[in-house]
Amino acid sequence: MAEAAAPESTRLNAGSLLFGRSGGSPRRSMSLTRRATVAALSFLAIGACASTPTPPDTTIYLVRHAEKQAGDDPDLTVVGRARADILSQELQGAGLTEIWSTNTKRTISTAKPTANSTGLPVQLYDARRQDVFANQLKATPGAMLVVGHSNTIPDLVKQLGGKPGAPIVEATEYDRLYVVTVTKGRAKSELRRYGE
Repeated sequence: MAEAAAPESTRLNAGSLLFGRSGGSPRRSMSLTRRATVAALSFLAIGACASTPTPPDTTIYLVRHAEKQAGDDPDLTVVGRARADILSQELQGAGLTEIWSTNTKRTISTAKPTANSTGLPVQLYDARRQDVFANQLKATPGAMLVVGHSNTIPDLVKQLGGKPGAPIVEATEYDRLYVVTVTKGRAKSELRRYGE
């Protein structure tokens, strides 16, 4: 049995709904057009939000050089070399992107095992310009190792917005590992110990 065809005036199709043809109501087509526009704008807005990157964190690992020999520009002792190796192992999963050192044998030798294990070069910085260096570090996304001295590292931690704690004991304290994380301009610091 054949079905009865709907009267011409009540038949709707996509063209009549969107464009008001073939007897479609202008009010209905306006409403659908508005909905389609809102939906399209929503998708664009969601896409724009998704493509706006969140600034990555900056993580800075700061240490004083390891145990040193005597002299004007001394290198590390055997114990100091062992500590530098331990530092390299400690930072193995840190995802380092840069390594920085002052221009002395003891600091470069402390950074060298980590540089060798990561394939990163040891870059030199001027400890006399810590304010400039701190701003540079804070503005650089990634994870960095900075090797300095007992009288420079605590100040650099402070310049980065961290808490350096008590002064480093010059003669015996080589195991401090500061971790300063900068997220959206705010710094958080942690003091760890490494080696023996």
